[in-house]
Amino acid sequence: MHTTPRRLVGVLAAGACALAPLVLLAGTSPADAVNRHRPHHPKPHHHHSSLMPIQLLSFNDFHGNLEPPAGSSGRNVVDHKIDPATGKPVDVTNDAGGAAYLATHLAQARKGHRNSLTVAAGDIIGASPLLSAAFHDEPTIESMNKLGLDVTAVGNHEFDEGYKELQRMAHGGCIADGPNGANNQNSCPDHTFKGAKFDYLAANVKYAGTDQTILPSYSIKNVHGAKIGFIGMTLKDTPSIVTASGVAGLEFSDEVQTANMLVPVLKRRGVNAIVVLIHQGGVPDKQKWTDPATGTTYDVNPNFDYTCGKGGTLAASSPILPIAANLDPAIDMVVSGHTHQPYVCQVKDPVGRPRLLTSASSFGRLFTETDLLYNRRTHDIVRGSVKGANVQVSRDVTPDPAQTSLIDLYKQLVTPIASKVIGHITTDVTAAQNDAGESALGDLIADAQLADPSVVTGGQKPVIAFMNPGGIRTDLSAANSKYGEPTGDVTYEEAFNVQPFNNYLVSMTLTGQQIYDLLAQQVTGSNEAARKVLQVSNGFSYQLGASGAVADSVKLNGTPIDKAASYRIVTNNFLSDGGDGFPAFTGGTAKYFGGLDIDAFAAYLTAHSPYTPGPLTRIQ
Repeated sequence: MHTTPRRLVGVLAAGACALAPLVLLAGTSPADAVNRHRPHHPKPHHHHSSLMPIQLLSFNDFHGNLEPPAGSSGRNVVDHKIDPATGKPVDVTNDAGGAAYLATHLAQARKGHRNSLTVAAGDIIGASPLLSAAFHDEPTIESMNKLGLDVTAVGNHEFDEGYKELQRMAHGGCIADGPNGANNQNSCPDHTFKGAKFDYLAANVKYAGTDQTILPSYSIKNVHGAKIGFIGMTLKDTPSIVTASGVAGLEFSDEVQTANMLVPVLKRRGVNAIVVLIHQGGVPDKQKWTDPATGTTYDVNPNFDYTCGKGGTLAASSPILPIAANLDPAIDMVVSGHTHQPYVCQVKDPVGRPRLLTSASSFGRLFTETDLLYNRRTHDIVRGSVKGANVQVSRDVTPDPAQTSLIDLYKQLVTPIASKVIGHITTDVTAAQNDAGESALGDLIADAQLADPSVVTGGQKPVIAFMNPGGIRTDLSAANSKYGEPTGDVTYEEAFNVQPFNNYLVSMTLTGQQIYDLLAQQVTGSNEAARKVLQVSNGFSYQLGASGAVADSVKLNGTPIDKAASYRIVTNNFLSDGGDGFPAFTGGTAKYFGGLDIDAFAAYLTAHSPYTPGPLTRIQ
């Protein structure tokens, strides 16, 4: 098997993790403006010296968005209105997000709260914009250090570059990328990376066959005498949604069993106040919105604060619900993530007591402010006092100077990579799918993978490429001109934003029957409820039916696919490992690892410039 140099990097290994020490928090940085966006729930009152007010600030799924995210990724839904052009309701949104604004809002929220902690629920890094990804996400860790993060759980994207790289994020050190960086990445370009000042927790991730976690299972924070324990976990299904190489040699255990087993461990250390940080989440049901002009009620996307405080509910199928309902009653609160949704809800624990469950959307657009009382006599959280609300990270405050300085430094360092023009498009190339599930951008990416010479082995060149639609993260816009380039010019940064995962291309041999199986898995099994239509390369075509490809419709260059014959195909290593509910890929033979998907994409744009998308006729 062939690997590219980026995989052959040295990282600082971390062994079994010791128990986290008690930490006394220092004061937080001051703010320079009054926060007009604070939640309106009342602050907890206490009439006895044994009750101590504590504030928890939380967020999740930041994904390295140091600069304010663009498009829908940088907006919160705040209301709805009727579009006069269509007569249908549309979202009313506010722009939000950006590390410099998040830091300011957090500092403002901490004002007047002597006892405050800031926590997160995973995917702080991974699938990041180029500004962070070009430096192995070191800038994001440094940003989190500066804004005062105390503890976070790991998420699935923390494993994108493997668990040893995750350990380097926690402990520091540099990768040997060479003096000028390798493959458009450059570790420690300006200074030595010192690692996270906050605690990274991975309670349910162990070295296979051992009881040793790759990072600490929990952290105990001592806030002026109040001890609060945090258990941090990723979802147990992480291996099915990340590349196999990233989690090779690891075991992921059940979330409920893991957390419940740690409760007596914390109690033996005198900790009764326990919060779970978990990278698994829920999906809000649609909001019922009534047009004030006509009285007509519509199903719309919920406002950021609708679920559950203003009548919204989480869908019964939400994966977080059975977890939240079965965690030990001693656990006082659950901070969740992964689904990129906003909600602050109450879920009953096993003895029927309500327990707060929160999530703050994604990309730093929101944070959750939770106020609670800690009983010094029982050393526990007063469950009935726990009140939370999501707060918008608006951009009408003064950006935090420390974050601004950090971002400016890395913008300067990344510019030579980011601004390089690699091709030209004559019009927008979008990921919008037609009724059959095909998109212009999907076609382009699949064609680029098919053309990549790095996956050719033994003279065998792939004849079909498959691309998962979820790996296409944004459109190619002709009007985008961040660095002053002419309309239609595509920079490396724009290409990277389309495919930010640094996946490797993998060629393999599949039988015609396995290809039919793949096409069926788009609409069956785990994809039955919400189909995932693979994007395919030029020359491959078929008709998609309710249970898969229509018989005899699957063709390569006009010739029907023979179920008994063998075909060389190419895809990314995520799909190769059976990701996104496509286990047929795991049966491929003679697998050969090539280069990175982004490199193939960039090279194809250069070779086929100017590029004009063709008709969407591959899938019927």
